[in-house]
Amino acid sequence: MELPTEVVAATALIEVVRISALPARRNDPYPGRVVAHWAGGEVADTLALIEELSGGEQHRCGFSPGWSVRAYGDALDTALFEAAFCFTCQEVRMHGPAVPPPLAKQFFDPAAPPARALLARFRAVSAHSES
Repeated sequence: MELPTEVVAATALIEVVRISALPARRNDPYPGRVVAHWAGGEVADTLALIEELSGGEQHRCGFSPGWSVRAYGDALDTALFEAAFCFTCQEVRMHGPAVPPPLAKQFFDPAAPPARALLARFRAVSAHSES
C-alpha cells in the first residue's frame, strides 16, 4: 500500500480507533473509541506494516471498516491522515490534508502476513483497552 512519503517521515503519534459507524460527511473522522496511542518504534513498525500491505481485489461488502489509524505530527493538533481498514472487502480508505486523490482508496490482501499482523495489533490493543 502506498502512503504519502512526507506523512511517513512526519508522523510522531498514531491513534488507533475501533470504528463504530461511518462518518456523517466525507472526510470527517471515523467515529469510534480510541483504543491506543502509539509513538516511537510503534509508529515506525505500524507504518511499515501498512506500507507492506500487498495489493488485493475489491470485494463487495458495502465498506464496513472495523479499525482506523490517525497519524499526527509533532504538533498533535490535526491528523495528517486517517486510514480506515475493511478486512472484509479488502479496502483501505484514506483522507486528510496530506493524502492525494490517487491514494484515497486502495485494496489489500487480508490473508497476507502484514495484514494479519496489523489486524492482530488492532485486536490486541482493543482487548487490552476493554480489560
